[in-house]
Formats: sequence, structure tokens, C-alpha cells
Amino acid sequence: MQLVFATNNQNKVKEVQNLIPSHIKLLSLKDIGCFEDVPETQPNIKGNAVQKAEYIKLHYGFDCFADDTGLEVEALNGAPGVFSARYAGPQRNDNDNMSLLLENLIEKDNRNAQFKTVVALHLNNNLDTFTGICKGEITSSKQGDKGFGYDPIFKPNGYDSTFAQMDLKLKNSIGHRGKAVQQLVAFLNRL
Repeated sequence: MQLVFATNNQNKVKEVQNLIPSHIKLLSLKDIGCFEDVPETQPNIKGNAVQKAEYIKLHYGFDCFADDTGLEVEALNGAPGVFSARYAGPQRNDNDNMSLLLENLIEKDNRNAQFKTVVALHLNNNLDTFTGICKGEITSSKQGDKGFGYDPIFKPNGYDSTFAQMDLKLKNSIGHRGKAVQQLVAFLNRL
């Protein structure tokens, strides 16, 4: 079986490749000749994941899955949420996003947050979704140099280190994307 992972983010591809069973050949957007920006215009994380999966199926004809992830911070009423990648502007810069988030939390005591990933699978003309959530808190400064996005400032509950201080195997086992992809893999293994 082959599936397209509808993302241009090579960090995500690397994370997911480690979780997908070996009998599934994972193709990237580059592999199928998709170089345009896949639309993400929905008002929520699930809507964006579904929109991306449907776009690839409609325009390229491949069975595929897409994900969307957001960091939801309690003290900021769930922001940045669906705008996580472009929180500090359209340049989608991780450091700018983290700096703005830390700045917006300076006066806040509540630093509770959660990462939420929704994976939408478009397979055999059916659409299924899988959701992974990892609860934690926002640190007061960046810690660690692994991972990407908000990983250096997100410390999952029950751990003394941020995602950026963890090895990929641990992050995948407890993280939001890992949880959603594990559900996807379990579903694929039942086929």
C-alpha cells in the first residue's frame, strides 16, 4: 500500500515515517509533483486536515492523509490554535512565533496548554479522522535544540523536559502527532 502524506514539512515526514509500518510506502507531496501550497482556510484544526486530504485526492488522485496541528494555550483563550504556524505573521518563523507567545504570557500565571493534532485519511473514497492531544505547559524560556515549532517552550505533563530536549522516540510515544498517527496506523492495520 502507498499513501501520500500531504505536507511539505520534512520534520513532520521524518516523525511520521518512524511510526508508519514498513508495508506502507509513504510518499511526500514532492514525490507526486505537488509543489503548490495546499489550502488551509478552515476555521479549525480538523477542518484544515480534511481540506488538505480532500485537495490531494481531488487534484492528484492519490489515497492520502493530512494533518493539522495547533498549540492551544488556556490563558490566551486557545490561541494560537489554528493560527499556530503563522502566529507572528505570514513568514511562519518558529522563533518569531515562540517569542510572541512568551511575550503574550509574561503577565499570566496560568501556563497550561495542549498540542492538538488531527489526521484526516482519505482512503478508498472514505474519510476518517484521528485526534491526538498532549497536555502540558509553556515554559518561561526556550529549552533544547531538537524538534521544531513550539517544541522548545512546551513541557508535557509528567516530564521535566521540553519536547525539544527529548529524543524523537520519546516525543512520538507521548506527543500529539504520535498519538494521532498511532490511531491511523491501528486503523490501517485492520484493513
